[in-house]
Amino acid sequence: MPIFTLPGSSRALSYHLDEKPKGGSVVLLANSLCVPFTVWHRVRDVLNQNGFRTLRYDQPGHGQSSVPDDLSTTSFTSLAKDARDLLEGLNIQHLHAWIGVSMGAATGFYFVTQNPQVVKRFVACDTISCSAVNAGIDDPFAPRVESVRREGNVDKLIQGTLKRWLGKSFLEKNPEESSHLKELMSHISLDGFETCCHALRSESFDLRPLFSQVGASVEDALCIVGEKDANLPETMKTMSGEMEKGFNSAGRPRNVELVVIKDAGHVCFIDGFEQFCQTVLSFLNA
Repeated sequence: MPIFTLPGSSRALSYHLDEKPKGGSVVLLANSLCVPFTVWHRVRDVLNQNGFRTLRYDQPGHGQSSVPDDLSTTSFTSLAKDARDLLEGLNIQHLHAWIGVSMGAATGFYFVTQNPQVVKRFVACDTISCSAVNAGIDDPFAPRVESVRREGNVDKLIQGTLKRWLGKSFLEKNPEESSHLKELMSHISLDGFETCCHALRSESFDLRPLFSQVGASVEDALCIVGEKDANLPETMKTMSGEMEKGFNSAGRPRNVELVVIKDAGHVCFIDGFEQFCQTVLSFLNA
């Protein structure tokens, strides 16, 4: 697995850039908390079959990516910079698309608005719009960090996360997929979980001011959300509407569509695989 050393540090970023199809436009796939980039393997295969190469990389403390010396320095601004440094290191000037799920989508908002015209099409999937402190609600991440530190492992975290993401019914009906996901998630480090949670808990995490800026940064945008992903269908309905206003104010009218993936949860490219791929391919080829 290739390793990229981030400029100005010894911190490593594990990644994979497809070599084939030769000459294919690059689509970056940015994953959620708790899983390595290999979770995208089925989506990657579909994109390859349709003429696209993918670039996938691991969050800090996931896969073979290392964490900063100070775990409290991770923010969505720093995560977006990591992605930018990786692109520059690979001599990639433009992306056909950034497709991000959960914190991968949140990172995408920071990336596209800080690097206008680098990404042609932006797909945001299943993401909250700000940290709990900014939303004025109880912090769901602090107890989880405390729990994994107390337990000294991520076993309980994995069980709880999979149930929240996919639901008991899907896990029972798809034992092979469930076992595969558990194996992938077992390699997250405690430091990796904590440092990424710091970004999600930070006062600096607030996508709402960025919604209106997306229209000046990319050619087109799309929001996707799992039908069963708690209150996120409503959250992302608001998100897509605000992004659409931004396109209009930038003088480039766009209908920023919200696609709800039927019967899917938080990682809708897994339990809503077919509809997700159809939706994404239609958008990428528009």
